[in-house]
Amino acid sequence: MDLSIVIVNYGTFELTKNTVNSILEYSYPFDIEIIVVDNASPDESLSMLKEYFKDNVRFISSPSNNGFAAGNNLALRNVDSKYVLLLNSDTIVWENTLQDIYEFMQSNSDVGACGCQVLLKDNTLDKACRRSFPNVKNSFFRLFHIPTNSADDNYNLDDLDDDGVYEIDCLTGAFIFTRKEVLDEIGLLDETFFMYGEDIDFCYRIKKAGWKIIYYGKDKITHFKGASSKKQRPKLIYEFYRAMYIYYKKHHAQESNILVNLVVYFGIFVLCILKLFLNIFKKKS
Repeated sequence: MDLSIVIVNYGTFELTKNTVNSILEYSYPFDIEIIVVDNASPDESLSMLKEYFKDNVRFISSPSNNGFAAGNNLALRNVDSKYVLLLNSDTIVWENTLQDIYEFMQSNSDVGACGCQVLLKDNTLDKACRRSFPNVKNSFFRLFHIPTNSADDNYNLDDLDDDGVYEIDCLTGAFIFTRKEVLDEIGLLDETFFMYGEDIDFCYRIKKAGWKIIYYGKDKITHFKGASSKKQRPKLIYEFYRAMYIYYKKHHAQESNILVNLVVYFGIFVLCILKLFLNIFKKKS
């Protein structure tokens, strides 16, 4: 197999169906397989997807929901293809995107992972698709919306061309096109992250192993992320800030002194409590 596409489903029949259909709509000059991992959906979405995609999709059913990283890993342990695409279940893949990035990876053996331009449903750029790694300094600038002319502090890389092709630090977990060779070298996704943060950690380990990560802005997908103005489940807010804590402790705490670490941990805790409080007053979607 040339390319294995892994999609994690959790009670999103319509979205997952549309994502898979956007892949199957086109033909490819290489072999692909689509693996849908159901993360113990509380509804009938798995059986409905199996009925809808009788021959085109391989299904893996998890007996429990152990998180997004764990769901992906159930499939990653069972792939033997040259390339793997981690793809969110709420995306639409545009024409030529998979073929162009496949050919780019074929021609650039030093690239460990590649992403594309990710557009939100209002056709604006999902800034998470091309990022610097978070650190104390750029997180401070981003949190307080302080403009900076320093490339080292520009977390969202706003000064770069949306349609360009260039090396970056971090992709979004909604679309990560990587090599099986990379997985064999650095390991699978870190299941300590339940949701959020596993993509940053994965990219960090890829770069640390000496591979390049490329933003390929010539091709696109659409990502139907929930609007930030809508009410979120407290569990998701908690996991977002928990992911910050895990990532910092894993990759940066040893580089900083105890005082800095305490300030960072306290800041994450305060932000989490504040977000949970403000979320109470938001309208339900």
